[in-house]
Amino acid sequence: MRNDNFWGRYVLLFIAQLVLSNYFVFSPWVMATLLPAMVLCIPLSIGPIGAMAIAFASGLGVDFLAEGVIGLNALAIVPVAFAREKIISAVFGMDLLLRKNAFTFRRNGFVSVALATSIALIIFLIIFVWAEAAGTRSFWFIIGKISASYVISMVFCLLAVRAVAPSNLR
Repeated sequence: MRNDNFWGRYVLLFIAQLVLSNYFVFSPWVMATLLPAMVLCIPLSIGPIGAMAIAFASGLGVDFLAEGVIGLNALAIVPVAFAREKIISAVFGMDLLLRKNAFTFRRNGFVSVALATSIALIIFLIIFVWAEAAGTRSFWFIIGKISASYVISMVFCLLAVRAVAPSNLR
């Protein structure tokens, strides 16, 4: 896969995240995000430091242009970028990391891709909701928001992975 094709898709998903954040606010109980899927699909040729920088810039961009609380998305997405290689090696195996191959639905299967996306999304949501609540919400509100947001965001994240991950294998 060519990187310029990836970065064009990444920018389009960033714009889609802005639209989701600005125009599809479901309730205080539910948020929708694409950021974990976007960061998970950053090419493996980019190391952890580069992935964390890209994640930080993406999160800060969403914070400035959509969410309103500066630093909240950036705070939650950087640990996902830090854990990206560990998630990929745990779910897909070390071979994928060593060869710097991208994962796809066709090569790795829907269940594996969904599991990796799910892990990244859970990390993001736990940090995001915990930081957003900042001691002002009850434990059950936090659990409810993480659960409800997980369901809706997982659908969006799987669609984002499908859009960003390469579909043509050579």
